[in-house]
Amino acid sequence: MRAQRISWILASTAIVILSGGGSTSADFVFGARVDLRSAIPVIDPALDILDCFSADGLEMYISSWQRNGENGHFDLFVSRRDSVDEDWGPSESLGQAVNTLNHDEIACISGDGLTLYFCSDRPGGCGGWDIWATTRPTRNDAWGPAENLGLGINSATTAGALSGADGEPWISPNGLELYFESYRPGGYGRADIYVARRATQNDPWEEPVNLGPVVNSQYGEQFLCLSPDRLVLFFCDHMDTSLPRPGGLGGPDIWMSRRASLSDPWQAPVNPGSPINSSIVDTVPRLSPDGCTLYFATYDGTTWEYWQAPILPIVDFNGDGNANGKDVIVLAQHWGESDSVCDIGPYAWGDGIVDEQDLFMLAEYLEKEFVDPTLVAHWALDETEGIVAADSAGGNDAMVMGDPAWQPEGGSVGGALAFDGVDDCIVTDPVAELSAGSFSILAWVKGGAADEVILSRGTADWLYTNPADGSLMTAISSRVGNGVPLFSDTVITDGQWHRIGLLWDGTSRILIVDEQEVARDKQAELAISDDSLMIGTGPTPGRFFSGQIDDIRIYNRVVKP
Repeated sequence: MRAQRISWILASTAIVILSGGGSTSADFVFGARVDLRSAIPVIDPALDILDCFSADGLEMYISSWQRNGENGHFDLFVSRRDSVDEDWGPSESLGQAVNTLNHDEIACISGDGLTLYFCSDRPGGCGGWDIWATTRPTRNDAWGPAENLGLGINSATTAGALSGADGEPWISPNGLELYFESYRPGGYGRADIYVARRATQNDPWEEPVNLGPVVNSQYGEQFLCLSPDRLVLFFCDHMDTSLPRPGGLGGPDIWMSRRASLSDPWQAPVNPGSPINSSIVDTVPRLSPDGCTLYFATYDGTTWEYWQAPILPIVDFNGDGNANGKDVIVLAQHWGESDSVCDIGPYAWGDGIVDEQDLFMLAEYLEKEFVDPTLVAHWALDETEGIVAADSAGGNDAMVMGDPAWQPEGGSVGGALAFDGVDDCIVTDPVAELSAGSFSILAWVKGGAADEVILSRGTADWLYTNPADGSLMTAISSRVGNGVPLFSDTVITDGQWHRIGLLWDGTSRILIVDEQEVARDKQAELAISDDSLMIGTGPTPGRFFSGQIDDIRIYNRVVKP
């Protein structure tokens, strides 16, 4: 049945290819944040911490500050619903078998729903803050008295001290890995992330292991959360803002680390940027059970708020604004490989191999409208008159200089702009994303002649034609390299429409023509200025483009030819 479904998708998308269609590009991004009160009104940001969801998405556990006159300090509550399509019911206390007069908070439930791990500073532990667990025989039973996980998981410390405090546990879905935060001696900073493992759920926990200096740092790591497939680890900076982790956007930020497989090490953490992080406190990341939504809290020094943001696969592999049969072909070309662009299922971050899971995910987006957050600038050039070329993706509306002719019906994608090769050009505001990491610049061109500039920035010709034969070239090069241009053998001045592109993946510059890679070389670090983009001309006088240009797109990622 699965093979038949794959064949059906491939066959149906062949029709799209023949009729025109579009394309795609992957990995994953975060959509716009939405105030959580509109989706889960039972959470009060001023009182509550969203701790975790049960694996079936029908229970939500909350740490709440003195809600409903409970025992005192933080206590644990649960909200339930009968199906994932229904609203959450009122929050109910876990009762005195779990909650005490001390802090009881930051819970995580096991995959079978029968064990709840949390942290508490109650008496009777190893001293100070410890990790505890409560169990229940079935999902319909009440939680039993909590038990301390003992020395090993917990470390000895004096009551009230942080020198050996342990807390904020997160149990893996299979119950064989327990991640937690600890201030125990021997770490790299104020608080480190550790993991304890066991062979089966009936075996004792092995000695906890520090995740090491790739993840942990002198800056402190807190409020961790593991993805359902155990391949992505979210955490946040220490709430003490006196020593922030470099590379953030402001106050404590949310970070994420990935690993290629369960046997691979965790990779260096990356900051997901906006819209997740901001200049204020961004903290307590939590994932929905299906891995499609990130929940998190913010604090501006006065007010706490809770948010949710969708986690989206990037399905426009080739960056033409569509997800269609062309993208199916790209995916098929990388079938069975570990390709981060095409690996978009079963979760948005993939599973390490391009297979039917990715095809099924792509099929959900085929021929549907979607917003690609990685598209940072798009000049469609579909205007019929005027001196402004609108940027439909960002705030970089461009000034049309000289007297180029609008071609409302003459473009490759809608309209286009015809340049006379004498004094016509477009000048845009600086696009900040071109200086911040990987990028792709794509455009349709028709006509032109040898030694003409299609796009430039500062003193460098980013896309231009070879003076000898009209083939595509780029002169943007490394700050520390030899500065030579990158040549291709592909002529683009033959009077036909060609889709051209310049890609930078952090280590290589790449030229593409008509969905094919035509040149590539290694470059350590591109020398990119902060100047405006000039389309249709370059810094050297007299090298104006003589032809049509259409549908210019800039992505803050690398597309897949």
